[in-house]
Amino acid sequence: MASGRHTKLVGQAGEYLVAAELSRRGLIATTFTGNVPDYDIIASTEKGKHISVQVKTTTGISWQFGNITKYFELELQEQVQIVGETLPSPVDNLVYVFVMLQDYGNDRFFLCTWDDFCETLATHHREYLAKHGGVRPKQWKSLHAAIKTSHIEHFEDRWNLIEEMLE
Repeated sequence: MASGRHTKLVGQAGEYLVAAELSRRGLIATTFTGNVPDYDIIASTEKGKHISVQVKTTTGISWQFGNITKYFELELQEQVQIVGETLPSPVDNLVYVFVMLQDYGNDRFFLCTWDDFCETLATHHREYLAKHGGVRPKQWKSLHAAIKTSHIEHFEDRWNLIEEMLE
């Protein structure tokens, strides 16, 4: 099992890799090392246009989310979870970058907007619940969900998303 230190180092490595790639693409990228609630990096152009970037990093094949009510409405009817509408972004111009740490030089990056991320998370949580009659098998009250690589493969290496948002 991963220690707290290991988890922090994985997250930090992901943030620095994303900041480095943004810098290679001509943006000033400043990391906040987890000290800002809704984003990890601010990236800006020479003219001051900027975006906020939330980085999620894993060494496995999925990313874990402990409280899904930050991303979409969730109603509990007895033990049945009902997924509702996705929530608006907490900040303007928010991009999610999912980093899969692998061997040096083989890391993978998946980029999407807040809306695309929330819709993906909600869709796959609905599908998971449907397989179990709407009731989570182990802990029906759990607010945990996960995104697998297979759910977001179509977002891989979409660095142009950031460029488009900054036009």
